[in-house]
Amino acid sequence: MITAIITDIEGTTSSLAFVKDILFPYARTHLAAFIHDHATDSTVQALLADTSTAAGTALDTAAAINQLLAWADADQKITPLKALQGLIWEAGYQQGDLHGHIYTDAAEQLQHWHRQGLALYVYSSGSVHAQKLLFAHTEHGDLTPLFSGYFDTLVGGKREVASYQNIITQLPFQPTQLLFLSDIEEELDAARAAGLHTLWLKRESSLDACSKHQQVDSFAQITDELLLRLAG
Repeated sequence: MITAIITDIEGTTSSLAFVKDILFPYARTHLAAFIHDHATDSTVQALLADTSTAAGTALDTAAAINQLLAWADADQKITPLKALQGLIWEAGYQQGDLHGHIYTDAAEQLQHWHRQGLALYVYSSGSVHAQKLLFAHTEHGDLTPLFSGYFDTLVGGKREVASYQNIITQLPFQPTQLLFLSDIEEELDAARAAGLHTLWLKRESSLDACSKHQQVDSFAQITDELLLRLAG
């Protein structure tokens, strides 16, 4: 029986366009100024040190900014970059520049599952901080109380089986009690190899008749009956 659901964000609960066309450009535009404005903050200093470590060489502030921007342009899932993006987005949410996008069907079904007693978790390439910010500032209100926990690249890359095994060790559930939702087949492949049930969100593309993953085009299709079938 499925007792917990782990969901991706981009393309699953939230529009890819929101992340790609709004969040990422906002962070890139404000990154250099944010670092300079918070140069004495211990958190930012630690992230700059982590940037040097990830780059494999000592970087001054200007070089670190250039490296972070290069990673951003290449859509690299580097932990210090993701953490800095989260801090920049936090400022944007607080200033009213940003509002988190969540599909209505996702918000409604997450609320339904929470009322049913299912444990809900998030696993995204964005930092845990960024995940919480998005779900806290939606047109559906603050959705963070729905979730029991969050995971990011600190547990590993989303296409790596070991990442899902790491998540399993941190949860009070067996793999067969867990369902992972994503719009990326390779992520679902890794989750299934770790023993999780999977569902492929195909919001903006046609169904793949050859896939081994059950496919839906919205959260509204993830009925109680479907959850029972997946677990059976």
